[in-house]
Amino acid sequence: MSDSANERPRTDVLRARLAQLPRWWALPACAALGVVAGAGYGLLQTPQYTATSYVVAVPQEKADPATALGFAQAYGRVATQLAVLGDAQVAAGMSPTELQDSVKVVTSPDAPMIAVSATTAKPSSAALTANAVAQSLARSANHSKDSTQVKLLAFSRALEPNSPSSLSTGVTVLVGGCAGGLLGGLALLVRPRTRREKSPGPSVPGPASALVRSAP
Repeated sequence: MSDSANERPRTDVLRARLAQLPRWWALPACAALGVVAGAGYGLLQTPQYTATSYVVAVPQEKADPATALGFAQAYGRVATQLAVLGDAQVAAGMSPTELQDSVKVVTSPDAPMIAVSATTAKPSSAALTANAVAQSLARSANHSKDSTQVKLLAFSRALEPNSPSSLSTGVTVLVGGCAGGLLGGLALLVRPRTRREKSPGPSVPGPASALVRSAP
């Protein structure tokens, strides 16, 4: 009983102090919490590096550029399939599942170009993985070049990146502060406004009561 009795006054005091704060206190508080969370994430995250290798689809004698463009887009859709990544996993030193998680393939609607990007924790591993997947894709596609009349060739090899592609600590701090400020603003919008009861003022006698008082 004594513990519960002591907790009630503390709760009442805390509520009273919160009630004395201005309505906009949640905005700077949430922004500060967002800054702290963004700084913690930026300092604790593992830097990620991204390297990109390019493969181009070249039409053969009996094919036109439109055919090469169509096959480039088709090969880009199947570049991360297990059948294509089978040869790349040995060179990259990863399992097919890890390759699928770290590799992203993008094609262009205007050029028969395929961009193979790999993101890993080490610059050398990113370049090695991107080149391995690009070579595996070209090798797999060229098995049927006689029937498709399209050949995949290496256009540009991936190089080791000099800087990480993940967000820096300054960016995470900025994003965290903006997100916290946004949440604080939403809290101000949804917070119910307390209405202060007005104390009744002095009563003013009406015309009828004034006439009655003035009558003899």
